Amino acid sequence: MRVVLSGGGTGGHVYPALAIAEQLRKEYPEAQFLYIGTSSGLESGIVSRSGLDIPFEAIPISGFKRRLTFDNVKTVMRFFGGIRRSKALMTAFRPDFAIGTGGYVCGPVLYAAAKMGVPTLVHEQNVIPGLTNKFLSRYVDTIAVSFSGSEQQFPAAKRAVFTGNPRATTVSQANPEDGWRSLGLPSGRQLVVVVGGSGGARAINEAMIGMAPLVGRLSDTSFLYVTGQRYYEETSRRIRELALPDDGQLMVMPYVDNMPEVLAASSLVVNRSGASTMAELTALGIPAIFIPSPNVTNNHQEKNARLLEKEDAARVLLESELTGERLFEEIEAIMTNSFRREEMASASRRLGTPDSAQRLVDELLRLRHKR
Repeated sequence: MRVVLSGGGTGGHVYPALAIAEQLRKEYPEAQFLYIGTSSGLESGIVSRSGLDIPFEAIPISGFKRRLTFDNVKTVMRFFGGIRRSKALMTAFRPDFAIGTGGYVCGPVLYAAAKMGVPTLVHEQNVIPGLTNKFLSRYVDTIAVSFSGSEQQFPAAKRAVFTGNPRATTVSQANPEDGWRSLGLPSGRQLVVVVGGSGGARAINEAMIGMAPLVGRLSDTSFLYVTGQRYYEETSRRIRELALPDDGQLMVMPYVDNMPEVLAASSLVVNRSGASTMAELTALGIPAIFIPSPNVTNNHQEKNARLLEKEDAARVLLESELTGERLFEEIEAIMTNSFRREEMASASRRLGTPDSAQRLVDELLRLRHKR
């Protein structure tokens, strides 16, 4: 079995592709993969660190601006160049399937695959689909969605199915003991994890600096703050300047390699509300406080977050409302009420799809049988 994977820009587009690859490797150990992405996004680094030994090829591509600009002419030219390059790569690789998991790089790759007659599947992570996936829905064989009901967002699709997000499968198998051990915490310790998304977020950094002097009020709880690489030096320096007790209650790290295990050990997670994050937390049944990024297309992160808030699995705190004091109040209200926390955990778990990767593999096999 030979499979082309494509998805890029953010980790939220890359991790689902790798989760599908993991499931396919589990069922078909001889499976071979080719990942087609960009050189400017996070995908090349994430793929190389995945341990899956997947060759990576980059194509030149950029996204459309949402206003009239000459850059869009260049984007169209890159799109057609990306199609030619994708066709050349796939002619050499001879894939049985092509899978896209979002980001503008999927456009030329999956369009080329569809025109070449390769069975194609596109996975949409968000409640509101992006422009690229809406375009591709007219050409690919299957659109798979993360949220039940999102199928109706693709009226032109040949087939749209609910599968959940395959990142849920990867995280559902994580061992919390490994998470506590990696942080040097005793087994069962209450842990609040705060993350600013795959690249970090300045607004959440500022709130964490403001919140740092307050964490001692929850003496039975440890805090881990993951700043993102580019914000680590400044944020950790400013927190050190607060001269807080050196008791290890607040840990600050630039990045966490074993995030699934750390999440599994968590009592509460504060994060952006990208679709992969939501899939991870619901697979594990972890209560959440979401701080949606306001700088995303169609405000899709807030729409994602409101869906979980409606089901009482999460609280939503808009960036415009965010302060250190407000964030700590939200955390404290959950961490000091074990009944509420368990109710949120149960609601989260009900929304999870830990078998998502298997559902997607089953859909690929259906496509193969159909061909």
